[in-house]
Amino acid sequence: MHFATTDICDDNAALLEDGTLAVLPPVFLHYGQHKKFSGRASTLKVFEDNALVRSVLETPGNGNVLVIDGGGSMRRALVGGQLGLLAQNNGWAGIVVYGCIRDCDEINACAVGVRALGAHPQKSAKQGVGERDVRVLIAGVPVAAGDWIYADADGVLVAKKQLV
Repeated sequence: MHFATTDICDDNAALLEDGTLAVLPPVFLHYGQHKKFSGRASTLKVFEDNALVRSVLETPGNGNVLVIDGGGSMRRALVGGQLGLLAQNNGWAGIVVYGCIRDCDEINACAVGVRALGAHPQKSAKQGVGERDVRVLIAGVPVAAGDWIYADADGVLVAKKQLV
């Protein structure tokens, strides 16, 4: 995987201007073994409930990135160690959580990239409420299923088309 988000931004200034390429605000912390990851976005919109997160991560990831709009909630974790293992074992490139995770040591042992707002020890509800493959807002940036996600130590990008 040979890319740098800084180079993508420098090489695509016009796309940044027209909104075809966007940078997520620098509010995400890094977890997992992969600091750099990229792939097509699969999206989820949930709030303090991770039943759908589990069901999606139980399917083959095919190198995709699961983008979870958790509404920015800092009250419960949407991804824990078991889900980190599912992501790793089912071929997901990464997970971007607009919300919290837990079991940080377990997630940090997984061969996957994870970005989240922070860690919270309380587990989520398991009602199965939410929507899959819908347009979501991650820290104010729209992400649609099929968009491309590029993440490294400098940040997370959302592109309407594959750039690398």
